Amino acid sequence: MRQEPKTDDLPRQPVAALLRQHAPLLVTGLLFVAGIYALYHLLAPLDMRVVLAQLRATPPHLIAAALAATAVGYAALIGYDWSALRYIGKSAPPASVALGGFLGYALGNTIGLSAVSGGAVRYRIYSALGLDAYDVAAISTFAALSYGIGATLIGLGALAIHPAALSGFVAIPPAHLRLLALAAVLALVLVMVVIAHRGGALRLGRFTLTAPGGGDLLRQLAITSVDISMAALALHLLLPTGAMPFANMLAVFAIATMVGVASHVPGGIGVFESVVIAALPATVPVNDAVTALLLFRLIYFLLPFVLALLLLSLTEVWGAAGQKLPALGPLMPVVKAGRSLIPMATGVLVLGSGLAMMFAGLLPNARITAEEIETLLPLTMVEGGPLLSSIIGSLMAVLSVSVFRRSHLAFWGVFAVLLSGIAVAALKTQDLDRVLILSVMALILWPCRREFYRRARLSQGVMSVRWIVFTLATLTSLGLTWYMVHADSAARDLTWWQVAGDAPAVVAWRAALTAGVILSAALLYSGFRVARLGTSTPDPEALAKAQGIIAEFGQGGDAIALTGDKALMFGPAGRSVLSYGVKGGSWIAMGAPVGSEEDVEDLAWAFHDAARAAGARPVFYEAPMGFAEQAIDMGLTLHKMGEEAVVPLLNFSLDGPERKKLRTTWNRAQRDGLSVEIMPAPHDPALIDALAVISQGWLMQHAAREKRFSVGRFDPAWLNRTRIAIVRLNGEICAFANLMESDRSGAVDLMRHRPDAPAATMEFLFTDLLLQLKAEGRQFFSLGMVPFAGLPGRRGATLWARFGNLVYAHGDRFYSFDGLRRFKAKFDPIWQPRYFCCRSALPPVGPLTDAARLIAGSARGIVGK
Repeated sequence: MRQEPKTDDLPRQPVAALLRQHAPLLVTGLLFVAGIYALYHLLAPLDMRVVLAQLRATPPHLIAAALAATAVGYAALIGYDWSALRYIGKSAPPASVALGGFLGYALGNTIGLSAVSGGAVRYRIYSALGLDAYDVAAISTFAALSYGIGATLIGLGALAIHPAALSGFVAIPPAHLRLLALAAVLALVLVMVVIAHRGGALRLGRFTLTAPGGGDLLRQLAITSVDISMAALALHLLLPTGAMPFANMLAVFAIATMVGVASHVPGGIGVFESVVIAALPATVPVNDAVTALLLFRLIYFLLPFVLALLLLSLTEVWGAAGQKLPALGPLMPVVKAGRSLIPMATGVLVLGSGLAMMFAGLLPNARITAEEIETLLPLTMVEGGPLLSSIIGSLMAVLSVSVFRRSHLAFWGVFAVLLSGIAVAALKTQDLDRVLILSVMALILWPCRREFYRRARLSQGVMSVRWIVFTLATLTSLGLTWYMVHADSAARDLTWWQVAGDAPAVVAWRAALTAGVILSAALLYSGFRVARLGTSTPDPEALAKAQGIIAEFGQGGDAIALTGDKALMFGPAGRSVLSYGVKGGSWIAMGAPVGSEEDVEDLAWAFHDAARAAGARPVFYEAPMGFAEQAIDMGLTLHKMGEEAVVPLLNFSLDGPERKKLRTTWNRAQRDGLSVEIMPAPHDPALIDALAVISQGWLMQHAAREKRFSVGRFDPAWLNRTRIAIVRLNGEICAFANLMESDRSGAVDLMRHRPDAPAATMEFLFTDLLLQLKAEGRQFFSLGMVPFAGLPGRRGATLWARFGNLVYAHGDRFYSFDGLRRFKAKFDPIWQPRYFCCRSALPPVGPLTDAARLIAGSARGIVGK
């Protein structure tokens, strides 16, 4: 059962280790704050009233032209994926590539997954088209390199034409800057020509990119040129006429985009704007620059995002009517993948709307600002003053975390706010335009309700490093926004605790303070609510409950959770179970949670959050492919550990020419006196004693000792929870294996034999078990995993070899994985990948060390000697 925390059980990490673990998030937060601070200085003369008036007065033909440039730019973004597929030798229906590419980039650009990154969006879409994780990684890397090289080449080319574009950034004379840019362009082109001519390969992690040919290079440069040129053109059209020549804009845009990408701030918010504003001539008013940048964000990022959300809503309708719309057949894989992206897209919309409402309360004319923002962010629908806007916005920002995680309650809370906005707009303000917009949004969200089925509490996931960084960045931004807008009108003696009064600065300060208090309170409340689990071994009641869940929902191999040496954690509905161990700085789950679909997802997140709250790394050891999607949602990287051999029993038999060798071995073994008997639990103590003698002899023969965690050990309590297959030779026990079973499938754990057992004993045991379990009505049988398939030649091979030597070795004998695979291939299994899931994209030294120590039951690590 869930244990109360024991202080001594909780892993503690040094402050330096915690800082290293969360360094990327901390750097991102610092860069975001730095970007906001830079904007504060750049926007000192900003007048938001003028900006709002300019937004409303923007000529329609300029907006139409920017929209056209955006459409062409997104077509080029889709071209990245089409070109990458051709490059890696894969194919997919053009309509699927177009739909998947648009969804990926429309969502990714807003969420923070730009054209140069992979992540959950791209993985879901392309795995639905039959590509594996390595193919998706290759596409992401190809797009990253293509974009980086193309943007650099275009930016340098534009800088060579107009070197004065960066005069505000560097002190180099324009003539010298032109020469440097030309030299860099020539060097880059020369390198590309040599690569295209000589060929070669670039190894990145676990996959290899071969050098592209000349045609591939030209095609990709053309796509990148259209992409960057159209995006820069959209911004150029929105700037005041004559603000900057288009060639200068290309150089500035390329540099600002690359700086924004390098910062890892979602969408480059703050960083991108700082570079553009600093590069504009002093003759361009700050108000005009901010107006253009706001419109660019709305047109190039927000509008495609809303269109993508509309398409995702339609995928729900298409999914429900799939049988009635056969013409959508080729698109159905992408439609299904798109439906899984709905929580992510909805969460971003809720978060963006909440932030907009919080900041709207700080602006000079809250009512006008709210109307402008509500037109574009339809969830900011509440009519009221700055204080109410900040309260609702803060609550929506908190709710967005649960919306990301498919919370049923969070979705209906957001939907209720949306309906309230429609009612207020219709009855109080008679604003028919707003009623229409909000009603359309309600219609878009209504079909998506089936994707929000989890019963997670609303504060789950709030207490995390990501949320802490987000909260601090938001509070800093609120303070800087208030100061920037109201510094001149605020009373000089105004202090943080003075919230009374009707002056605009005081009203805005009251709204900012309220938003900050609510966000901080939510963070602290959730922090006190996080359950920190102890590592006590489970009691018989918990084991019985877990066994029932595994029997109903799991596979036979999932019964490894019942060995008694792992802690158990149950889902909030009590319909799922996960076993785990704690070692060093890692909480290591054995496999993935097992149970009902909704409760499994809740449990995985609960384990993840509890580990993070304890300052530890969440790790999933030997996780199946079905867990990959949620692992990516959690920000984990999948490292393939090997492949599990699963035999479908419905079609298994010893008939036919392809089974001749197996049939011959089985018949000969029976003639030699071998037989298999499955003994039900619990077992006679005399039988356990006899098996213990065989087990001890087997360990001595292999100069080994019992392992833990991922494999069973000879423990009478564990054996008495499983059936045991006894192999007899002329009536005497010569080998045994204990069975791990569910209602649908079976597997074996311990397999041990006497030194004098016949050579074909194990093959006979497997064959006979397959036949007996098939007769009992089981559907599948797992032959176990072949570790480290494809290990030779990959990056980090030495690390993985040391891990395997510690975990799988017996004295001086190391399992021959090739021979193991050949043995299991005799039974014609289906090979299913198993993954080591953790946060490290590089070879995961720390998590592997902890896993090896946990399995070996020692303090020995795998790094060094």
